[in-house]
Amino acid sequence: MAAQRTVIENCAIATVDARDTEYATGHVVVAGNVIESVGPGVAPAGLENVVRRVDGTGHLATPGLINTHHHFYQWLTRGLAQDCNLFNWLVTLYPVWARIDEPMVHAGAQGSLAMMARGGVTTATDHHYVFPRGTGDLLGAEIRAAREMGVRFTAARGSMDRGESDGGLPPDFAVETTEAALLATEEAIDTHHDASFGSMLQIAAAPCSPFSVSTELMREAATLARRKGVRLHTHGSETVEEEKFCHELFGMGPTDYFESTGWLGEDVWMAHCVHMNDNDIAAFGRTGTGVAHCPSSNARLGAGIARVPDMLDAGVPVGLGVDGTASNESGELHTELRNALLVSRLGPHREHALNARQALRLGTYGGAQVLGRAGEIGSLEAGKLADLVLWKLDGIGHSSIADPVAALVLGAAAPVTLSLVNGRPVVEDGRLTTVDEDAIARSAREQARRLARIADGG
Repeated sequence: MAAQRTVIENCAIATVDARDTEYATGHVVVAGNVIESVGPGVAPAGLENVVRRVDGTGHLATPGLINTHHHFYQWLTRGLAQDCNLFNWLVTLYPVWARIDEPMVHAGAQGSLAMMARGGVTTATDHHYVFPRGTGDLLGAEIRAAREMGVRFTAARGSMDRGESDGGLPPDFAVETTEAALLATEEAIDTHHDASFGSMLQIAAAPCSPFSVSTELMREAATLARRKGVRLHTHGSETVEEEKFCHELFGMGPTDYFESTGWLGEDVWMAHCVHMNDNDIAAFGRTGTGVAHCPSSNARLGAGIARVPDMLDAGVPVGLGVDGTASNESGELHTELRNALLVSRLGPHREHALNARQALRLGTYGGAQVLGRAGEIGSLEAGKLADLVLWKLDGIGHSSIADPVAALVLGAAAPVTLSLVNGRPVVEDGRLTTVDEDAIARSAREQARRLARIADGG
């Protein structure tokens, strides 16, 4: 049976392909879960099995946004520790996070995913590393939420084995043993990872950070990931305090430490990478190690400005991340397009740091590179998966900006008229189609209050 087709016409298109091809007025034809054609003008005549035609007048079509770093459970602890740096923020919140359980994680994942999907995210990543004993299937709760939402998902199975008694930041009851963390990571890969083209679920091995993970766990996780053929993810070079910690504990900076443990390579991406010197950036470029740039979170915690222009010049793959919503309360990735551009321009490159099209590339194709899926998603090209977003730009917030890409990146948050994931609509006219937004909001509020009560000893 021939695939059913969806035809989108009369819209501006930013393909984000290798040539940054754009059309002032063009079409996209989707056949099943794959993009069949993209081009100028109206769609080809005589198409069969067309089940839907969308008039995109006044809209911009782009690839779906790709989030490369998040902590879904933090949806339940937004607005806390508002004036802290990273280490103080973690010390304040770890005792709260250590009380999470499966219903809380599911509600937090639903809230996080809903906010992102409404804002054009079609592929989400979560780095979950808090696994208190006896609290249920926390990773499974996230996977279930992503499946219910209908978004593509990379679940980075995190871990911590360095508690307070070993010089780490998290309380001892919030960490796993090294052996338990490795066994659980391998089980997650064996149970859930799908490496096939069009996969809706992939697993990554993701020890949390140098200050919450032993060197043994870092090394063994890298070995495990490569034996299983999955990617590796962690936090790196986020703050000056982290750099000082690494020098004191390991006698070297974060990048040298990562290299010594097998954590540089084309199958690795790291969140933040704010405090990188020229040698660090060169090492990432030489090895193809990717970066999840989280500008709003970095600003919220006063971490600093990542050297994104220099990373791009060195050939480092860079995508965008929301990061946990306890350090980026908006929980949206499309606002990170604007913030990535603006924050970078506060650095030494000033107005030449990033332009609007580079920012869009970070949020789409850059994210696909970082997740190892650039052959499937991240640009609008024939043969790629049908993950795309139709942004409404003819309203009051954008109608006077002639350049549609500039309108999307520099203007107000643009409404999403249609978002397709794997060819299926997950957003229509700004509302989620697969889940009940109001029910998610109620559940998240209830679970946030329950967590607060438990953390307070209630």
